[in-house]
Amino acid sequence: MSWWWAGAIGAAKKKIDEDSGVPSGKYESVGLVVGVTGIVGNSLAEILPLHDTPGGPWKVYGVSRRPLCSWSPSPVPAFEHIQCDISDPDDTLEKLAPLTDVTHIFYVSWAARPTEAENCAVNSAMLRNVLSVVLPNAPNLQHVCLQTGRKHYFGAFEFLGKEIPEPPFTEDMARLNSPNFYYDLEDILFDELSKRDGAVSWSVHRPTTIFGFSPYSLMNIIGTLCVYAAICKHEGSLLRWPGSRITWEGFSDISDADLIAEHQIWASVDPYAKNEAFNCSNGDVFKWKQLWQILAEQFGVDYAGYEGEENRVKLEDVMKGKEGVWEEIVAKYDLVPTKLDEVAAWWFADVVLGVEIEHLDSMNKSKEHGFLGFRNTVASFNSWIDKMKAYKIVP
Repeated sequence: MSWWWAGAIGAAKKKIDEDSGVPSGKYESVGLVVGVTGIVGNSLAEILPLHDTPGGPWKVYGVSRRPLCSWSPSPVPAFEHIQCDISDPDDTLEKLAPLTDVTHIFYVSWAARPTEAENCAVNSAMLRNVLSVVLPNAPNLQHVCLQTGRKHYFGAFEFLGKEIPEPPFTEDMARLNSPNFYYDLEDILFDELSKRDGAVSWSVHRPTTIFGFSPYSLMNIIGTLCVYAAICKHEGSLLRWPGSRITWEGFSDISDADLIAEHQIWASVDPYAKNEAFNCSNGDVFKWKQLWQILAEQFGVDYAGYEGEENRVKLEDVMKGKEGVWEEIVAKYDLVPTKLDEVAAWWFADVVLGVEIEHLDSMNKSKEHGFLGFRNTVASFNSWIDKMKAYKIVP
């Protein structure tokens, strides 16, 4: 059974073999995960050190702006953590220049700003800072994975719906005629690596909405929905659907965080995947009406589906002022101490569930290049909810 197929069954269930430790200096590959506390960064940090991960044994550096939190899934991480603000060129130089043994960069970081023009500026600076330091100081660097996303095809949030190609989205579709920091990141990557005369390869990975676990992610739909359901249960209220009719009844696709990590590792070590952009989704479709029932069952709460446009709600509105309620829930169930705005992003759930189009991608290119990993989205949804409960983030 190949690693990719085994990963499709559930890499999250694998554990590091305690007897497969690698002596210092014997690593085949050295990964730099930039954005290690994010959803995909967390999965990369768990999967890369496993004894059977392709390209390994792996040594892993994990970079984040904030310190590792006490409720991280890996309180004793299998990687060397580096606290670094990559938007600060001086801090980036000081912290990353000494990492001369890096062979692979996994860039899964981003910063959110109010406008796309600001997103372009800050995210471009962050990537440039990393590449400008690591490229000259890591002589054995082989590959850079850049994660962008589905907004490559339908545009930034502020332009959503103005210019959307016909799905399913394929990697050869032309860029939209609007500002998009994903485009800027690609151009920076191509420009910086062109100076290395082909010595360093690249891959671009475009997931859609991600199911995963992260203590810090700005776009954690699983965490947000779990918190919403827990509040509804606590208050004895209905779990009301906050999205559109199309999203409720239509087909959607999702990207599992572990699958994305496997996809990036594959592209970083497989010669046939070099210098290509790839979509990355689970490989199946689902309807949110199916998952909504599962969410309600997971938290023992009654639910309501799409109730018409006149009765449509937004989570940003119905969850306003619920900070005290969340404190009560945390205390009642002895959960990890968190503030509501740390574990729920209402605006993001409203955007994801409120879109008025079916937007699906194609995984054909990945399969044609040799990646056969997949996820069952229903199983993925349940497993990440279970993880939220296991780490006592929600009851």
